Amino acid sequence: MAEKILVVEDDRTLQETLQYNLNHQGYQVITAADGATAVEMSKKENPDLILLDIMLPGMDGFEVCRIIRKEQTIPILMLTARDDEIDRVVGLEMGADDYLTKPFSMRELIARVKALLRRAHIIQESLQTQTAQKMEYRFANLVIDQERREVKLADTILELKPKEYDLLLYFAENKGHVLSREKILEQVWGWDYFGDSRTVDVHVRWLREKIEIDPADPQRIITVRSAGYRFDG
Repeated sequence: MAEKILVVEDDRTLQETLQYNLNHQGYQVITAADGATAVEMSKKENPDLILLDIMLPGMDGFEVCRIIRKEQTIPILMLTARDDEIDRVVGLEMGADDYLTKPFSMRELIARVKALLRRAHIIQESLQTQTAQKMEYRFANLVIDQERREVKLADTILELKPKEYDLLLYFAENKGHVLSREKILEQVWGWDYFGDSRTVDVHVRWLREKIEIDPADPQRIITVRSAGYRFDG
């Protein structure tokens, strides 16, 4: 699907020129001639990039940028007929990603557009990777997949009871920290659970039998004398 660009420009001739050239590059272009319409369209159309003129009737480009930035992270390339440094500074402080002074060559504008879209894609991919990583914990040959609620040991899916899984996930989320039995009961079983700390010990023993090479000499779930347990991964 073609990337969508919102062109906010009150000069009809320039607006049409920008639309023509961006369409020629394969982009889908929507337009607005004033600030209020630009804000409305940014929410409704969710464009991939905004070309935003500063000098607009009613609400200027600075205010449009400020409003959009409250809710959206769309790349914004600001356009202005003035080359004042203060305009560039204010625009960037309002959240603009780049700045282009009129008159500009269409080649330079297209290059800026491509660079901003490329940067946005890289950031989005990075965020998606981080999200995926949070959904999965890896400790050598032990993998905890939160999306599937599944645990693998050396590519073998382990048969875990629901609370065994919850306990292992809690250990993974707190790797390296000493966790008291009382804290584990509160976080895994709930503050209103009526059992005692022996429940934790039993589940730890069951987990060790499934994830440790030698449950009698555990290397992953370590007992910390008089304190609780520590998960070393």
